[in-house]
Amino acid sequence: MPDRQKIKDIRMKRNQIKGSIRLILGICAIALFAVNYLPIWQIDLDAPQYPEGLQLFIYADKLAGNVDIINGLNHYIGMKTLHTDDFVEFKILPYLIGFFSLLILLTAITGRRRMLHTVFILFVLFGIVAMIDFWKWEYDYGHNLDPNAAIKVPGMSYQPPLIGFKQLLNFGAYSIPSWGGWIFIGTGVVLLVCSTLEFRRQKKLKRFSTPALALSLFSVFAFTSCNSGPQPIKAGIDQCSFCRMTVSDTRFACEILTQKGKVYKFDDSHCMIAFVNAPGTDKNSIKQFYLADFNQNTKWLNAENALLVKSEALKSPMGGNTAAFSNAADQEKAAEHFSGERVTWKEIIQ
Repeated sequence: MPDRQKIKDIRMKRNQIKGSIRLILGICAIALFAVNYLPIWQIDLDAPQYPEGLQLFIYADKLAGNVDIINGLNHYIGMKTLHTDDFVEFKILPYLIGFFSLLILLTAITGRRRMLHTVFILFVLFGIVAMIDFWKWEYDYGHNLDPNAAIKVPGMSYQPPLIGFKQLLNFGAYSIPSWGGWIFIGTGVVLLVCSTLEFRRQKKLKRFSTPALALSLFSVFAFTSCNSGPQPIKAGIDQCSFCRMTVSDTRFACEILTQKGKVYKFDDSHCMIAFVNAPGTDKNSIKQFYLADFNQNTKWLNAENALLVKSEALKSPMGGNTAAFSNAADQEKAAEHFSGERVTWKEIIQ
């Protein structure tokens, strides 16, 4: 009997989570519970008539921010107005967050490895379902429009982006997690790392060095982060971020990508340069300039590497009269055809 009890104790010890991980899980449980009192998501809207921007904050149980102003704008384009009482999610979400907070705390107290793995899987499923529900909510509000609205644009929908930036008429919509959302994401990352560490420990990999843990965290963030880059131009729909004219000739289209992944679209290099030099533009926030390939206007070229031709005969929409090419043969051919001058991006932007 003593031997059996000893074997049982050894098995239980092997199935216990390390003390340091249990402490981390306890901290995560407290932080996750605080999400009920913090904004989880935010949608920022900016337009010339609202220089300070408009913000919509989504909490676990309510909407906040410039809700009344946004509802007034939505009325003109036929979107439903936003009211906390219309969303059943606000009645359920606080209880779900509390449930996971208590479940993680219970895992930290009992120290059961199997419970840790179960909590991680359930938490990931909860996050996936929540994001799908959020996307469906955005789709419904952006597509089911009132046919009697004052402003109607054929074929236009107003669905905000799930995450990142999207241009909606003269409004730029930027959707990102807020404080509560980052805590939620951080909790998922911690559960993944802790579950991975315990899985390896269970396989008798006794040591997991600090550099390896840092690499694991980096890999998670690298995997979950969104790749940002230039976006396709929709001729006849997209508007120039400077002059507000509809982009019609995509051969001269160009874009700016900011450090945060926000994309500004332009119908001409002239407008893009004017936008950069306008008062209030933070030049340090610009990550990259892109120019459309004149011969393949669905292809984006890094402005600094593009081969340019400038000629009055090009007759671009706003008088920039500059075309970009990806190879020297096309540049030379265009320079001869349009009697143009070969120039560089540095010369243009100066």
